[in-house]
Amino acid sequence: MTNEANAQSKSAPEAADSGIDTAALEAELARARDELLRALAEVENTRRRAERQVQDARTYAIDRFAFDLLPVADTLSRAIGAAPRDAADEGLRTLLAGLEMTERSLVDAFARHGLKRIGARGETFDPKVHQAVAQAPSDLPAGVVIEVMQPGYVLGDRTLRAAMVVVSGGAAGASPSLDITV
Repeated sequence: MTNEANAQSKSAPEAADSGIDTAALEAELARARDELLRALAEVENTRRRAERQVQDARTYAIDRFAFDLLPVADTLSRAIGAAPRDAADEGLRTLLAGLEMTERSLVDAFARHGLKRIGARGETFDPKVHQAVAQAPSDLPAGVVIEVMQPGYVLGDRTLRAAMVVVSGGAAGASPSLDITV
């Protein structure tokens, strides 16, 4: 017999003699065990929740700052797109090359911090990351992005800004088969 069993067998007759209700003590012990297990589970849940919040804070800490920089990236991109490509002026070509390097550097910095540019021609329309501003007939299948009006950005798995796109409605004579309302 173990020490615990010996202690129980010796205390059982004593408990019966002293008038202590063993059933009540066992019920109280069971309740205390249940409360302990519940408290341990709550502590574990709190620890997991805190870890998840810390991870989210690390991942999404730059969302406001990144959102404020998106108009800068857009303006830089529009400036590059508006510049004449066949300029004879060496200074203008150098300026354009500098703007392109600056844009690449900005996009690379975004990527290093988890901010990705989304919205490219040929992608399938996804209402989670695209905002359809128009639907146009095209040789491409219905539901394919045919033009990007403004690129979108995602940070981690969150859409920071949806890409504004024009979506193919299919062939010119076909009836539209894509519902782009969200």
